[in-house]
Amino acid sequence: MLNGPTGFAEAVSDGPVKMVWPNGVEAWVVASYAGVRQVLSDPRFTTRKGGQPEMRTDDGEPVLDADQPGNINAIDGPEHMRLRRPLARGFMVKRMNQLRPRIQQIVDEHLDVMEAKGGPVDLVTSLCLPLPSLVIAELLGVPPEHQELFQATARDMFGKNGSKDEYIAHATKLSEVLAPIVAQKRVSGSTDDLIGLMANDTDFSMEELIFLCIGMLAAGHETTSNFLGLFTLHLFERPDQLEVLRRDPSRADVVVEELLRYTVGHLGGPGLTRRATEDVEVDGVLIKAGDWVSVSLLANLDEELCPRAGELDLEREAVSHLGFGFGPHQCLGANLARAELQIGLRTLFERFPNLRPAVPVTEMSYRTDMITYGAAEIPVVW
Repeated sequence: MLNGPTGFAEAVSDGPVKMVWPNGVEAWVVASYAGVRQVLSDPRFTTRKGGQPEMRTDDGEPVLDADQPGNINAIDGPEHMRLRRPLARGFMVKRMNQLRPRIQQIVDEHLDVMEAKGGPVDLVTSLCLPLPSLVIAELLGVPPEHQELFQATARDMFGKNGSKDEYIAHATKLSEVLAPIVAQKRVSGSTDDLIGLMANDTDFSMEELIFLCIGMLAAGHETTSNFLGLFTLHLFERPDQLEVLRRDPSRADVVVEELLRYTVGHLGGPGLTRRATEDVEVDGVLIKAGDWVSVSLLANLDEELCPRAGELDLEREAVSHLGFGFGPHQCLGANLARAELQIGLRTLFERFPNLRPAVPVTEMSYRTDMITYGAAEIPVVW
């Protein structure tokens, strides 16, 4: 189910090594817990116009331009904080706690529909996909009549195999929906949601604002939906671990942290990319100014982080994993993702204590054509 690159863990086990991207660019790969934290937090490693873009067309053409206004992942320093700081207010723990009853309501409503249908049903389309897309749309302030469009466009927009023209067409479609919403928020002066906050309480340009909304839609939709599905499959495969959650649902917060650590670690090939602006030593290796560096979240399985790090142990106390990154670019929506995963996973197994896969997990298909890995479908019965 989790299929990091064959031989990758062995190749990076003794420290940073050089790899070659498909476009011929060489990059150091760092995979230790300490090394990844260093690269992601040290200002001598920059994101600006740096790194092999994670989104590429089939012929290697970047989908996003590094200079795209609002591309928060391609800038550093004061300009990065100008965009990030106002958004962070919308994802504070207090705001996420206020949102929890609504997340619970969305989960309950979708499980009601699932129960009424009777098994087998596909858990991906019944819960994993709609939950995060509906929540992020409401958090942004997208009216209900546009939420289905947002969900469908996010699914089509963030595959690996689309062309740049297709990406631009999807972005244009979303922009046409978002622009009048932004205009209305500016007229009303409302700051009750993220679009209103950005429209009325920041100096964001319209282009920046639209692109930030699209970025949050993608981040809030794809990753959380895939992890909710993968977490469920892990629990199906390990009844002893599922029993930990069933025995004490109040541990859902700790359970989710361990599942995040384990899942992200086992998926961890080369990932987030930076470029050294001066000579820096990482894990005993001198990385020279101008060198590319790719960090691997295989670091979540480093024994420096916790004993038996390669094993899933839901009775383990939460550790400071790197599932949401680290440093100035750490995931803005981490608190939201945690709330959705905790509520979704706990409620699913409380509501359906006998939930089980309708076919063997080994026979299920997975989404390898998307930016984030996940199950294509999860047929379940109870």
